[in-house]
Amino acid sequence: MDNWLPTLMTATPTEGRELAVMLSCMAIRSAQPDATVRDRLRSDYAEDADSLIADSQVVATNFATIAAANEHWRGS
Repeated sequence: MDNWLPTLMTATPTEGRELAVMLSCMAIRSAQPDATVRDRLRSDYAEDADSLIADSQVVATNFATIAAANEHWRGS
């Protein structure tokens, strides 16, 4: 696999959140590399509140990691 993640450094917290979403999506791709299967399963969780909350928790964990790496909590 190419070096698709050369750094966790981002210019802003907003960019950090976008990176967190991308990391979360890449984790799903890694766990289920077949796009057809991912597309089929999407309907199983798209209207499931517990699944959507779990998805948000994964993004939040990734964002916390990125924010820590960038020291975003310190402000500008």
